[in-house]
Parts: sequence; C-alpha cells; structure tokens
Amino acid sequence: MRLQLKKHWRIWLLVLFMLVSTVALFAPLGGSGGITGPGADQQADSQYTNLQFGLELSGGTQVRAPFVGMTVSGIDFGPEAEPEIESTLQEELGVSASDVRASAESGTVEVFEDQYVGNTTRAEFAAALTEAGYETGEGDVDMGVTADTREGAEDVLNERLRERGLGGGSATQVSAPGQQFMVVEVPGANRSEVIDLIGDRGQVEVWAMYPTDNGSYETQSLLSQDDLAEIGGARQEQGETFVPIRLNEDAGARFGDSMRENGFDQQGGTRCSYDLNASLEENTADDPGRCLLTVLDGEVVFAAGVAPNLASSFESGAFDENPSYRTTTTSFEDARELEINMRAGALRTQLDIDNRGTTFFLLPSLAERFKPLSLVTGAAAVFAVAFTVFLRYRKPEVAAPMLLTAAAEVYFLLGFAAAVSLPLDLSHIAGFIAVIGTGIDDLVIIADEVMQRGDVRTSRVFESRFRKAFWVIGAAAATTIVAMSPLAVLSLGDLQGFAIITIVGVLIGVLITRPAYGDILRVLVLGDD
Repeated sequence: MRLQLKKHWRIWLLVLFMLVSTVALFAPLGGSGGITGPGADQQADSQYTNLQFGLELSGGTQVRAPFVGMTVSGIDFGPEAEPEIESTLQEELGVSASDVRASAESGTVEVFEDQYVGNTTRAEFAAALTEAGYETGEGDVDMGVTADTREGAEDVLNERLRERGLGGGSATQVSAPGQQFMVVEVPGANRSEVIDLIGDRGQVEVWAMYPTDNGSYETQSLLSQDDLAEIGGARQEQGETFVPIRLNEDAGARFGDSMRENGFDQQGGTRCSYDLNASLEENTADDPGRCLLTVLDGEVVFAAGVAPNLASSFESGAFDENPSYRTTTTSFEDARELEINMRAGALRTQLDIDNRGTTFFLLPSLAERFKPLSLVTGAAAVFAVAFTVFLRYRKPEVAAPMLLTAAAEVYFLLGFAAAVSLPLDLSHIAGFIAVIGTGIDDLVIIADEVMQRGDVRTSRVFESRFRKAFWVIGAAAATTIVAMSPLAVLSLGDLQGFAIITIVGVLIGVLITRPAYGDILRVLVLGDD
C-alpha cells in the first residue's frame, strides 16, 4: 500500500521527527575541539551519542551552599543616596567597595559578609546603617541576599561551567525555609575541581602601582570585568602566556589618561620587580618600579611592567583609539582561569561552602553500574506492556504498531534530551517509563474506541470514533500537564526532571504519535491507501 503525503501526513510527520531525533542524537557536535577538563572525559563516555548524563548515571560532585551576606529591605531612598550609603557602610564595617550594595530601585541594602564569613554581625550591620541615617534594628536584618543577586550568581556560575567545558554541569537556586541555597552539580568532576571553580567570587581587576613625588608608592584600581569589550582565548606564544583583551571606549580613554598621568608612557617602557610571594605593603617598601598588577579576588596573581611598544602607544594616544593589550600570567592554567573569570563575570557574593555547605561525590565507577540497570528497567517495562497488549488484542497487526509508536515516542524524548543538552538522571528514566505507560494507555483507548464498537467500513465511521477517543486523550493530557507544571517550574530536585520528561512526552504524544497511530490504524483497518 502507498502512503499518500496529503492523506497520511501525520505518518510522514512521525518519520520526519524520527530523522530530526536521529540527527540530534548522533550528528557530530561542532566546537568541541577546544574542550578541556572533566567535561571532555564525560563527553568521551557518551562518544556514540550526544546524550549527556547527570550525577547518578556518570558520577561527579554536587555542592549545596548558602549565599554569604545580609540584607535590609524596605528602605526608602533615591539613587543619589546610593554612593553615600555604600561609603558609610564601608567605613563603619571596614569592608571593601565590592562588599556593599545599595539599590534604590528595590529599596534594599546588602553586605556580602556575615558572622560565618567575615567579621560582620547583624547588630554591626544595623548600627552602620543607622549611622548612614536610616534607623535600623537588628531584627530588620535578614540573612541571605536579594533575588537579583541570587539570579546574577546563578548566571555567572552556569557561564563558568560552560566556559570550562563541563558537559551537563548546572547551577540552580533552591529555596528552603529562611534560607536560599545554590546547588551546583557537575558530572564527571571531583570535589576539588568544582570547589576551585565556584568557591571564589572571580573578581578580576587591574591595578596600577607607581611612585609618587614624595617617594612613597600608590596603588590605584583601574579596570574591572565591566570595562572589557572583548576577551580573547588564553594563549601561549614564545614562552609567554597571556589573555588578549580589548577595553570599551570609556575605559580605554580612562586607562590611557591614567597611564600618562602616572609615568607609564615613558620611552623604553617601565621596570617592575614586584614579588608575588610578598605582600603589597612589603613590595611598596622595596621600590618595585611602575607595575600593572592583575588581581583576582583581592590577590595579586601577576605583575609586569609596560612593554616599550605599549608605552609608546600611551604616549602617542594610539592606545585610546585601539585600547587593546595582553594580560600576562605565570602559567597557561592561570591564564585559562583568568579568561573564564573575565568572560563569566564576578559573583557579587560567594558561597559559604566551608561552614554551612555540603558536598556529595559519587564515584564514576559506581554510577556506571546504574546505566545497565536503567536499561534493564526500561526494557522490562516495555516487555511487560507488550505482553499485556498482546493478551488484550491477540492481533499482531494492532498491537505491533502500538509498541512501535510508543518506542518512537521514547526515541523522540532521547532526541529532545540530546538537543537541549539535558543531563539524564534516574528521575528522567522514571519519566521515560511513565511516558511509555501513559502512551500505551492512550493508544489502547484509540484502538478500543475504533475496533470494539462494531465493524469499521467507512472513513467517516473511523473519523467519528477516532475523534471521540482523541478528545478523551486530549483532556487527560491537559490534566497531566497542569498537574506536572508546578513540579517542572519549582526547584524540587529529582521531581523536576521527572516532571519535565513527563510533560514533553505527553506533548509529543498528543501532537505527533497519537495522530500518527490513528493514520496507521486507518490503513490497517480500512486498507485505505
């Protein structure tokens, strides 16, 4: 029998999605050549497909930790008061500018220290805010940070995971009574690798150190991540490791002016003998020369003078027109870490992993055992359903298309998981099994409605019965989606993965596989070609 494109377009749509799923599962992914680190190992585990696996099926590390900080909400002040509030809190609490944030838009003031990390208590925060002119009691201070800060931290951490090439890694906010946590899961990585990546704020700055007229040394912060327009990849050329960067127009002009004002434009470049093993104060006492310092989270990680060609560009003003230079480091690993932090941006606050955080590590060798067990569980579900269906109809021509259609549904789900880089865990496997059950159930409803109410002799009778069955299926699908939606949206751990797979499976069934099965059943019952 021939399948006409116009009459049996639902079957052809099924075939088309089979092809799309095949491409998503097996087509080579571009841009993976530069991936290094644990993510490369995890990709090697799935070298035959593009599927990614989560912690429970590939091993790895989970870190759960609260945010460091305290917040006072409901304060009424304008944007012009923000700098004054921040300046007063810095002075009263002895913290840096990056540890305080006042937002007139949300009416909140945050300090990114607390009694666990840093030396700031609720009482001290309240007293400092009162000193700034806003009467505050200790009871007005909440532990934790604002939603805006949490969302920014989630974005930065996910960007770091992507930049490091950690396939399947994710950072997600989780709310608990009275506290907010960040849960970071990285398949295939050990604890130290994950802590090194997420444990610091990743705040990159460029400082200038130079002598003043009275012989003392002054240090000035010139650049931060916000001043970078373009960031190149970490490189190693002629024994030098560096990250090429380009500043935005305003930062370039400001940087060039500072270089000229403080003597970095002298002919022949500048000398720098900064000792990374000594403190900033010790270096200033040893006459280190004029240095540009690369600072990561307040720690100087590299120091260098200005090369003659760069000094000439400062002097001539050419740097202002093309504000590009190289940030050098002592090793390629340091350059790569610097690049990741520059690209991802800095965390406003850090995670308290040491005091209140928890870590979980599952050995990859142990996790690998779950894969065949999951496969066996899925196969057992399929065979159990197949046996039940054959007992029900005792007609291979009716039951076989049911099983093939259900199998196609699972194949589409696997293609979806590969296309969106969804790391599969045991909760997702449970979702697959649920989709198989609900899918067969719907197909049984269609077959019973069409075949158990007398002979089907015309297309009109078939269509009438099929529509009745499809209305029942559609109503059941809508109920399932509504029931599962809160689980899919809320951060409820494993339940979220189960809900996502179930919802996507139900949508695929209602929109693609159920209508296609109807066309297949029409051909089998009516011989309709």
